[in-house]
Amino acid sequence: MRSKMGDLAVTRTLLVHDWLNQHGGAEVVLEMLCDLFPHAPVYTTIVDRRCQPRLAGRDLRPSWMDRLPGIHAHHQRYLPLFPLDWGSRRLPEAHLVLSNKSGFCHGVRTGKAVHVCYCLTPTRYVWEPEAYLEHERVPPGAKWALKAILPWLRRWDLRAADGVDHFVAISSLVQERIQQSYGRRSTVIFPPTDLERFRPPPVAPEDHYLVLARLAPYKRIDLAVQAFNQLGRRLIVVGEGRDRARLQAMAGPTIEFRGRLPQVEVDRLLYSCRALIWPGVEDFGLAPVEAMAAGRPVIARRAGGVLDTLREAETGLFFDAADPAALAQAVLAADHVNWQPERIRTHAARFGTEPFANSLKAFLVEALRRGKRGGVL
Repeated sequence: MRSKMGDLAVTRTLLVHDWLNQHGGAEVVLEMLCDLFPHAPVYTTIVDRRCQPRLAGRDLRPSWMDRLPGIHAHHQRYLPLFPLDWGSRRLPEAHLVLSNKSGFCHGVRTGKAVHVCYCLTPTRYVWEPEAYLEHERVPPGAKWALKAILPWLRRWDLRAADGVDHFVAISSLVQERIQQSYGRRSTVIFPPTDLERFRPPPVAPEDHYLVLARLAPYKRIDLAVQAFNQLGRRLIVVGEGRDRARLQAMAGPTIEFRGRLPQVEVDRLLYSCRALIWPGVEDFGLAPVEAMAAGRPVIARRAGGVLDTLREAETGLFFDAADPAALAQAVLAADHVNWQPERIRTHAARFGTEPFANSLKAFLVEALRRGKRGGVL
């Protein structure tokens, strides 16, 4: 089966994604891949279609795991089964397999197809178990079980990575992790952010700051809550998650929790906030780019994907320590910066969907030309 290497339109492409029971940055990337390859089926393990409104009508192909009891709500309980499932699955004949990976889907058997892995991160609980477990509520028995199977998971993951022909990383941080974990080089292509919806009206900033994130422990929203308790300033927290009750219990009267909101309301809050607060360490971070597209600065921890996207004193400010006092100090320092919304928006444009599509298409064409393990692009 041969393809015209310079024409992706006639290339039979299969998309691969770990699981579809939630909606976050990984699913935003998948939606863009589906737009780029509208006829490509999506192979995955589980599908909760209520979480995927933008994938309605798409050819989603879950595995037998989709029928396991309670897996849509608690897929982590079935952790050892995911590598077994992916390692035993054979895909139909194709020219190109494009896996969108943060878990184990890069281990799928691709046959003669060229396998490009868009790597969101090497599997976090395999290669950074202590950091992962530090902020997760995992029962002691589950922690013991994970440590017991960790050597097997690492051996499996390395073999799976060896089957990938070309790696793409979403940020410099992930590029380093791919080298450290898999011993492989990669090319950085930033994830797509839908910037077209941001046409900021002439709205003056209001008196609130904004957190926009899933409320999970590793996001470190607790740092923002404690910092704004100290400052006595208004903070609006948009997002839902298992950490909400704990965060609300520690929040003072100036902090509001809005839960999930319609996109139009989220965008209004972005337009009008004094700054987006980003206290966690993320592999990339879509929300900071969205805030910049709305012309608003970002106050972020100096770590992770924001090192690629944020320009200090131009589009935001960094704080160094995972400490509420350090964050509070950065908030106060931002008061003395003359932020230029148009300059911030211009910077954000480089992380839009069009640069992503153009860079990825060029990469895939070259990957097909080079073929199986044809060297680093």
